[in-house]
Amino acid sequence: MTNRAPRWTMSRMMRERLRRLGWVAVLAIGLALYFLVLRTLVHTQNPNLVPAVILLGACTVPAAFLTFAQARTGQWQVPATVLLVTAFFGGVVGLVVAGTLEFDALRDLGTLPMLFVALIEETAKLVVPLLVLVTILIRHKRRLPSDGLVIGVASGMGFAALETMGYAFTALVSSGGNVGALEETLLIRGLTAPAGHTAWTGLTCGALWMLASAPGVRNAVVFLLTFAGAVALHTAWDTFGTVWAYAILAVLSLGWLVLRLRGYRAFHPLPAEPAA
Repeated sequence: MTNRAPRWTMSRMMRERLRRLGWVAVLAIGLALYFLVLRTLVHTQNPNLVPAVILLGACTVPAAFLTFAQARTGQWQVPATVLLVTAFFGGVVGLVVAGTLEFDALRDLGTLPMLFVALIEETAKLVVPLLVLVTILIRHKRRLPSDGLVIGVASGMGFAALETMGYAFTALVSSGGNVGALEETLLIRGLTAPAGHTAWTGLTCGALWMLASAPGVRNAVVFLLTFAGAVALHTAWDTFGTVWAYAILAVLSLGWLVLRLRGYRAFHPLPAEPAA
């Protein structure tokens, strides 16, 4: 007699597999659109297409990484609207706060060490996630560490995307409209975004949500150490400009994030789906 898995089990397994591969679809579609618009720009030399190229080039990889992180939390825990709002406002507010503080510090000090840049930017990216957390606490909603990690990734994604767009625009202008310089900037910053701002803010927010879910000295120390680690990685990233340094820091950042994802997932295993 042949044993067959229940239909609901197969359905759940299929949905789980599709969910885990969602980031591939986001990456493939984003890259296809990017190269389509880029090819049209090169062929027509129409400058009106430049914003679309910059937007797609800056957002595709970070958006795919956000989808990857969201899928690895165990379920689609955080609503897409929350992630989109966090990414947009987290990026804009974080960029404005960081830009203002860095400008004021540079004006007052005359120079700005990389440690100060990292400290300012890692703090600025937490402004919107903190507002989200306060809203959650007021409304007595769940505050799982995995939710915080994904919300942090969204805020870091918005910051990284807007920063990349700024660098890409600057590269285009300073090169006299050279599309090759634009492509190079988008390629380098787009590919490294997941290992930079997105990972660092995700790690910090995951630890912050852990502290909110279980207040105590131990989790407070973990949050402070995580924030310090993110600042240290950010400082090293801005200080060492070699390919090997970036590769090592990327492995450390992403490896740390993946470990935290696996650890946080243990807090809420997938519930069993009732039979139909």
